[in-house]
Amino acid sequence: MRVPTLSSLAEATVVSALFTNLAAAQVKYSTWMASSIMSRSQGIMTGKGGSSELLQAGITQRALSALALQYPSDNLTASVRDYIQRSAASVVPFTLNASYDALSYPLDRLSTGNALLALYSASDASTSTFRPAADALRQSIDLNRRNPEGGLWYFTYPQWSYLDGMYSLAPFYVLYAVDEVTTAGSSGGRDVNATAAFADMHFQLDLLWNHTRNATTGLLAHGYDASKTAVWADPITGASPHVWGRSLGWYTVALVETLETLPKSACKVREKVLDKFRLLAGAVIEAVDPVTGGWWQVLDEPGQKGNYIESSGSAMFSYALLKGARLGYLGGANVTLAAKAREVGVRGHGYLTETFLVKEANGTLGYNGTVAVCSLNSTATYEYYVGQPINYNSVLGSGAYVLASLEVEQLEIS
Repeated sequence: MRVPTLSSLAEATVVSALFTNLAAAQVKYSTWMASSIMSRSQGIMTGKGGSSELLQAGITQRALSALALQYPSDNLTASVRDYIQRSAASVVPFTLNASYDALSYPLDRLSTGNALLALYSASDASTSTFRPAADALRQSIDLNRRNPEGGLWYFTYPQWSYLDGMYSLAPFYVLYAVDEVTTAGSSGGRDVNATAAFADMHFQLDLLWNHTRNATTGLLAHGYDASKTAVWADPITGASPHVWGRSLGWYTVALVETLETLPKSACKVREKVLDKFRLLAGAVIEAVDPVTGGWWQVLDEPGQKGNYIESSGSAMFSYALLKGARLGYLGGANVTLAAKAREVGVRGHGYLTETFLVKEANGTLGYNGTVAVCSLNSTATYEYYVGQPINYNSVLGSGAYVLASLEVEQLEIS
């Protein structure tokens, strides 16, 4: 079931319909950017977009789902919900077979599982393949290769684990376990399965934390090699040498979105994830560039020649800090850390809006300043990270910007 992209004529029609007098109407930035993403047919799986294409679909689904939840009565919301379903349907052919299809992609594949679970309905034939695809994604976790410690390989690189994969793994792992208990009914076996899933989810977060965290700055490096044989691996910890902004952004978002999903009954695991989020939030706040309010591409080399403020990681940090403060994960409204997180998150979003948004002639919003995918299948040197291309209208950045915008808009409403 491959979902075709819009024809050029249809695209022109959609753009015209969505953006007539949009700027004059002064619509919310979240809605404007979401409309722009949809007009570009982003987040629709084609099989031709490389190994990050499932992640592009996943972040699009997350951003649009959050928008539809926040603005259920908005004029755009019906179109948003239809688009989420279209995106979910597009990933099914690439995930339906756990061992052959799903495992041909990195852990990022799991980012699409949340929408598949949320949209599936036994009474709706158009979603009949969504649950089997979600089941296959869950099975692919069990089939995924692991290092001798039990850490999941991020992709095909032997013994390598990345921060990036936690955004996709942790929330889906928890959501699937909760959904299984809820829909099938609580039983001893299902409760045990859920408890095991929660424990393994935190174990994966913890391995990365312990291998990559710098005790002085509190920041986490991009990943680690359990075998310590990679050219970049620290001989003691196996960690890569630098803190890549977006990889840490994925991990930070993973923590806050997992806390949102974890049931309160899983109190021990919740407390461990919460401790990590509070410590990391403090470190991320300390790492913000005091001049711009954004975050550097290479966070452990601020201001160095060639380094720059990167727009996707910055949007992720703004989103995670604002959401964490709103949901009370940073101690509540009167606690210094929560207040600082709101201040830094709002300022970061403002810088992104002023610096990286591009108002196109057709009324859409463009998004600049997002670095291409950076891999540890490289030298992982400082020069490597600052030398990767910058992509215009990467949904990895614009999707994160939608999420950050929604949080700022919630503050404005309250």
